[in-house]
Amino acid sequence: MKISYKIALTIALATGPGVLRPALAQKLPSGPQVMTFHSSVDDTEQPYGLYLPKNYNPKKKYQLVMMLHGAGSNHRLELKRVFGKSNVGDETDVEASRYFQEWADVDYIVASPFARGTMGYQGVAETDVYQVLADVKKRFSVDEDRTYLTGLSMGGGGTLWIGLTRPDIWAAIAPVCPAPPQGTDALAGNALNVPAHFFHGDADPAVPVAVSRGWVKSLKDLGSQVEYVEYPGVKHNSWENAYKDGFIFSWFKQFKRNRFPDRVRFTTSRYNYNQAYWVRLDELDPGTMATVDAKFTGKNRLDISTTGLTALTLKLAGHPTFKAGKPLDIAIDGKSFSAQTADSVSLVQRNGNWQLDAYQPAITAKKRGAEGPISEAFATRHVYVYGTGGNPSPAELKARAEVAAQAANWPVDRGPFLGRIMVFPRVLADKDVRPSDLADANLVLFGTKETNSLIDKYSGLLPMQLTNTGADYGLFYVFPAAGHYVVVSSGLPWWTDPSSAQGLSWLLPKPLASPLVGKDFVLFKGSAKNIIADGNFDQNWQLKEADAQKLKGSEAVLVPGGAISAKK
Repeated sequence: MKISYKIALTIALATGPGVLRPALAQKLPSGPQVMTFHSSVDDTEQPYGLYLPKNYNPKKKYQLVMMLHGAGSNHRLELKRVFGKSNVGDETDVEASRYFQEWADVDYIVASPFARGTMGYQGVAETDVYQVLADVKKRFSVDEDRTYLTGLSMGGGGTLWIGLTRPDIWAAIAPVCPAPPQGTDALAGNALNVPAHFFHGDADPAVPVAVSRGWVKSLKDLGSQVEYVEYPGVKHNSWENAYKDGFIFSWFKQFKRNRFPDRVRFTTSRYNYNQAYWVRLDELDPGTMATVDAKFTGKNRLDISTTGLTALTLKLAGHPTFKAGKPLDIAIDGKSFSAQTADSVSLVQRNGNWQLDAYQPAITAKKRGAEGPISEAFATRHVYVYGTGGNPSPAELKARAEVAAQAANWPVDRGPFLGRIMVFPRVLADKDVRPSDLADANLVLFGTKETNSLIDKYSGLLPMQLTNTGADYGLFYVFPAAGHYVVVSSGLPWWTDPSSAQGLSWLLPKPLASPLVGKDFVLFKGSAKNIIADGNFDQNWQLKEADAQKLKGSEAVLVPGGAISAKK
């Protein structure tokens, strides 16, 4: 039985995520140690460094510092670094990782995630950071209003990215010689309510001191609270000064999170990061920056300006400048009106005019967990699936399996830190995929509906297919299905290029340069450097007319009429 594209898409977006069960409480010794959590990305046990203060009392709430390590480092070394402990003499990092020396006790819990090697703090490593945070809060008594974030080099960049995409989690952040991922600078305004302290050596050969200088200037210009220490003649080891004598703990101690600031300024391009403090962005265009600047100008009086945003909700319950049951005067983008509200108010922009109304997304609309881009499917649990259909010869079947295995072998292709990224997703034949995989994992499917039974299973939902004439082409795209993502790689695999590294290096965030980062789909001929069409689906997971024409014009891709947006 054939079903319409819109009905199929409605089925595809049905959700059914699993539920996490709390772990049993544990009693652990004080001091430095290593813990593990079960990763939802690849079902491995992942380590993190942990420091528990002496005489830990579960009836007391403790301040928490999350410490992010640099490239080529690990969780054990960073637990030492944040306490001001460097390698001894000519000791190598490997030797220094083997033990924890004694250091002065602090009344903090400290956790240092392991970023899977050297992949930055987006994608899998970012997921790990939040899972470590959740694991620590589940096991121990944490003061969520006194939770802090710091890191050095790659971890300093991660401090900026994680700290500014979700600023309402952190009481303060401290980036040390930071190397932020591309696009982080657009989030500088999000630091309005998060005090920051930068540290950098002016002779740093790895991360130019201009990076911190630029960030400090931007934050000052934006009115944020920022401090900066620059060390004359110091190279990339500025953390030795920054963390010396427990300075970072005394600096953090003065700050407490403000859950209800009078002003919220927030920029995002993702539903995954659509909320800060008492403001939630309900409708935006994923991949395009949306900004809201909302501030109380008096009791129950709000002034709001927006860009790239068509729906938002203000969750005002508990705000000291708001009194429920009284009229709320709102001025938004030059339009003024009054609202009666109990504890929240929603606004929607229709035909360019803001109205008091709740956002009602279509069932097919992009949303958190169903917004793309391609790389998002690799940030949580996923499996690589090769096809067994079409009566392949043993040699052909082996070749199909090798392509999927190559995709699952995550390399590193930057700087001197060559080596394996420690991510271990499973590789399966289509006939071996279990119901639990369909329920809990994103699927990375190789082949076509003729060769892979799962692509055939979802073919009524999918917005495009590679035709039999596309032998020299590679088609690579993401699409939501049953509460998860399906990624289809038909024809040439996405890394096809003799001059490039293999596997997921094409997908990983900058500085791992990739033409695919941020895209929902790409069609290339010969290699991924020769792109015929690429872009993003619209808000309802349909192709824009111009993109559909490029895909169809190649004569290598079949695009169902219902997959094309009616909007110009």
